[in-house]
Amino acid sequence: MKRVDDFRLRLGKQELVPIMVGGMGVDISTAELALEVARLGGIGHISDAMVPTVSDRRFNTKYVKNKLRQYKFNVANSEKAVVKFDLGLLAEATALHVGRTMEAKRGGGMIFANCMEKLTMNDPRETLRVRLKAALDAGIDGVTLAAGLHLGSFALIEDHPRFRDVKLGIIVSSLRALQLFLKKSARTNRLPDYVVIEGPLAGGHLGFGMDWAQYDLATIVAEIREWMKAEQIDIPLIPAGGIFTGTDAVAFLEHGAAAVQVATRFTVSKECGLPDDIKQHYFTANEEDIEVNGISPTGYPMRMLKSSPAIGDGIRPNCEAYGYLLDAKGNCQYIDAYNREVALHPDAKKVRVWDKTCLCTQMRNFELWTCGHYTYRLKDTSRQDASGKYELLTAEHIFQDYRFSVDHRIALPAAPPA
Repeated sequence: MKRVDDFRLRLGKQELVPIMVGGMGVDISTAELALEVARLGGIGHISDAMVPTVSDRRFNTKYVKNKLRQYKFNVANSEKAVVKFDLGLLAEATALHVGRTMEAKRGGGMIFANCMEKLTMNDPRETLRVRLKAALDAGIDGVTLAAGLHLGSFALIEDHPRFRDVKLGIIVSSLRALQLFLKKSARTNRLPDYVVIEGPLAGGHLGFGMDWAQYDLATIVAEIREWMKAEQIDIPLIPAGGIFTGTDAVAFLEHGAAAVQVATRFTVSKECGLPDDIKQHYFTANEEDIEVNGISPTGYPMRMLKSSPAIGDGIRPNCEAYGYLLDAKGNCQYIDAYNREVALHPDAKKVRVWDKTCLCTQMRNFELWTCGHYTYRLKDTSRQDASGKYELLTAEHIFQDYRFSVDHRIALPAAPPA
C-alpha cells in the first residue's frame, strides 16, 4: 500500500515531499509553521494578508499605529477614499516579513507567499504590484496567487529580474478560472509553475457560490487534467480542500496529482498563529457548528465556526488603522452595512451587523474562526488531558503523519506516562 512518501513533487530542479501547507491569512500560517514544513522537505506558506499588521506583531514596528495617527481626522467620516497606504512602507513591511523568514529557512523544502488579490487596499493594482515585487526582492521561493482571478498579476512583475526563475502558482476552483488566467497571462510567455485546485471543502474563502455543495474536488481535478492533456500543457496540479489523511492524499497522487495542499489539521499545531484557547474551539467543534456564509466583504462565501465572535458584531469600521479591503474608490461592503444599521438604529449604543463583517479588524483580533469542512474531525487527531483540553500537536507530527500513514489511520500524540 502506497504512502505519500512514495511520491515526489518536482518543481524545476528541486524535488520535494509532495505536501504543501496552505497560506492561512493574518499570520495563522506563521513563519514558524512554514519553516518547519520547509525543514521537513515540503512547501510551507506564509501569507502577506495585512502584512503591516503582521510586521507590527512580529517585529514591533508601528505601521498600524502611525497610519491611524495620520488619518485620525477621518475616523468619524463614512467616506474612506482618502485613506491610503504608503507604498514605500508597504514594501518595507513585506520585506521584513518575507526576508526574516527566508533568513531562518533550513532544510530541503521551500517557502512560498500566499498573495490575495482581494486585498484591494484602496489602490488594487499598485498595492498588489508592491507586495509581489517586495516578496521577490526579499528572496521568497515562490508566490501563490490567491483569492481572485489574478488576470493581470503576471504582467505586474514581468519586468522583475526573478520573474522567470521564482516559482509562481495560481489557486483556481474551476477549469474556466484556469483558462481565463492562462489566456490573460499568455502575453508574458510564462506559464505558472503549479496550479492549486481548491475544492468546495476548503477553509476560509471559497471559489464557489453558495451552491458550493454541488461541486466535487476530484471531478474538478479530473476535468482540468483532461483539458490540459488535450491542450498539451504540462503544469503540476495540486488538489486542496478536504484532504484530511495521508490516504486521502495518495488517492489524488495515484491519479496524477503532483502534490496536495492541506491546512485544516495544521490549525491546531503548536506553530499555528491562532491563540491556544481558540484552537480548543476547533478541537471541540461538531459538524453542525460549521457554516458557509456570505459575511465576507470580498463577495466570496466563507467557511467558519458559527460561534465566531465576529458574526453579528457591529464594530465601527477601522479603515484608518487597517483598510485592507477598501476598493479603488474607498468603498467596502461592511462600511455600507454598518452605516445602514446606524441609520436604522440612531439611538443604539452599539449596532449589530449580521450580513457582513469587518474582516480586517476581526481577522486581526482572531475573532473570525475560519475553518475547513473537516474541522469537526480534529478531535480524532489528538488526546484530551484530565481537564478536557486537547493536546496541541507539533507541525512535524502532523506533517509526518500525512507523509507515512496508511489505511486512513491518524497517529495520535504519545500517551502520557501512567
